[in-house]
Amino acid sequence: MKSLPQETDFIVVGAGIAGLRASVELASAGRVLCLAKREVTESNTQYAQGGIAAALSDEDEVGLHLEDTLKAGDGLVEEEAARILVEEGPPRIEELIEWGTQFDRAGTKIAFTREGAHSRSRVLHAHGDSTGREIGRALHLKAAALKSISFCEFAFTTDLLLQDGELRGVRLLDDHGHSHEVHARAVLLATGGLGQVYSNTTNPAVATGDGVAMAHRAGAEISDMEFVQFHPTALYLKNAPRFLLSEALRGEGAYLRNLDLKHFMPKYHEMAELAPRDVVARAITHELELQNRPDATVYLDLTHLNADRVRKRFPTIYATCMQYNIDIATELIPVRPAAHYAMGGVRTDLDGRTSIPGLYAAGEVACTGVHGANRLASNSLLEGLVYGARAAVTIREELQQRPSAKRNASAGAVSPTNGSTSEAEQFIRKVQSLMWQHVGVVREGKSLRQVITELTEMQQHAPKPTGRLAREAANILETGLLIARSALAREESRGAHYRLDFPLKNDAKFRKHSVVSGDSIRFE
Repeated sequence: MKSLPQETDFIVVGAGIAGLRASVELASAGRVLCLAKREVTESNTQYAQGGIAAALSDEDEVGLHLEDTLKAGDGLVEEEAARILVEEGPPRIEELIEWGTQFDRAGTKIAFTREGAHSRSRVLHAHGDSTGREIGRALHLKAAALKSISFCEFAFTTDLLLQDGELRGVRLLDDHGHSHEVHARAVLLATGGLGQVYSNTTNPAVATGDGVAMAHRAGAEISDMEFVQFHPTALYLKNAPRFLLSEALRGEGAYLRNLDLKHFMPKYHEMAELAPRDVVARAITHELELQNRPDATVYLDLTHLNADRVRKRFPTIYATCMQYNIDIATELIPVRPAAHYAMGGVRTDLDGRTSIPGLYAAGEVACTGVHGANRLASNSLLEGLVYGARAAVTIREELQQRPSAKRNASAGAVSPTNGSTSEAEQFIRKVQSLMWQHVGVVREGKSLRQVITELTEMQQHAPKPTGRLAREAANILETGLLIARSALAREESRGAHYRLDFPLKNDAKFRKHSVVSGDSIRFE
């Protein structure tokens, strides 16, 4: 790691689509320090296969995209947030194209595909199934060309620094385990997701809920944490990672079959495989329960589709599955749901402001209400792009009202400290298992109360927050408790949150957002 500054103008925590887009926007207003937990190329953005949704095709309209987003969110989408998303999305994507993003084309025109709960084919994709990686590549090249942006890789941000109730910087661990404080006029959290809270997830190892946990410790309001989206189709093999099998596979015509090879989705929803993700995930979960065995799976079937087109359209998925001797064009693929995306996060307004002055958030770590109770497929990259830029514009405009960063005497490097890796690993696995068992696709009050008690007790025995893994363990536990507590408080079923003991929606009482502030939860 190159030498860290002790103060800068702006700190952007995270180098996915939201962090990179924000960094580019901030570059003209001062010095930007973009902190990546691992390599700049390692984020949820890089693993986004399916694409990015926008009303850019001749057959589409912004109003239809808005309508689909509202419908998928199951009554909880903030309409103005969604309107901003779909209206500002097309020009932001055209900007990406100007910066060198190579989306797939049919001849000279951009190729669009359709995914679940979309009424039109409006999903742009790149290299078949590597859309996030291509967008990340183009954004990083754009940002790296701007002299006012500095990147710091393997910088694990551990805490937010407050002074007189305002955010003044961050504390981080460098790649040698040394602790540093860096002060700034404003900090933008763009830390991405929290999938590693669960034992089964499509998210990379870096997605440990750090941004939400840090913000909560600092006193920021956290919203809608009960709404965790479980992707219906992750590759399920023993001793293999839960690799995402894009919804675009079903968009191209793949079927879901149960153990008896019956095509089961039509009996659950009129849109069958293209139903909203929460519906498909619960349908699969029900089919797995009918099998009544721990290693049960269902199957994704593409064998009726043109084999050459399948291999060409999904090269990354094809190559990955072939590593496990599964030819997706000719064989059934064993799948199960896995934790994929958090609709909730650090509560912000439509311009990225949190409840703490000087702290902003954008992308998956933030909660504007744009996704409601269930995110529409391929709106995630769009959210990072649109709201990353909006938050940066807000920071830039408010810069003149904030004093320059002041460094405390305590700032600087501290000797490295390392806890027991094996202890932290065991602790994390236990939390992940409890969360999957009790706060997964289907929840129930008694079970939620039990897991909250267990997780709360585990706080007393957590590994000392010294090394990176121990700090990740603390963040995973804190984030898991936020999800579980919010899920217990919402006594209804809506979108990605399903309660066996409250199977119906209760608009009168719960058509509101959950808001956690400290130890209290309210709905508003």
